[in-house]
Amino acid sequence: MKNNLKVERAKKNMTQAELAEKVQVSRQTINAIESGGYNLSTILALKIAEVFETEVQIIFELEAKDWKK
Repeated sequence: MKNNLKVERAKKNMTQAELAEKVQVSRQTINAIESGGYNLSTILALKIAEVFETEVQIIFELEAKDWKK
């Protein structure tokens, strides 16, 4: 899954630690999400979208490879 989390954080001048605190996860989890090494839950994706006052699809995007089995 492709994500624009780092871009959205930069727009709000927010650190990984600040976002992590707002969505109640560790900074390492935010780092792993941004690097593509973490498949987050729907609930966490919704919380993150709420922090940025946007839709989940703006931050997280499925790629063609995600559809392959």
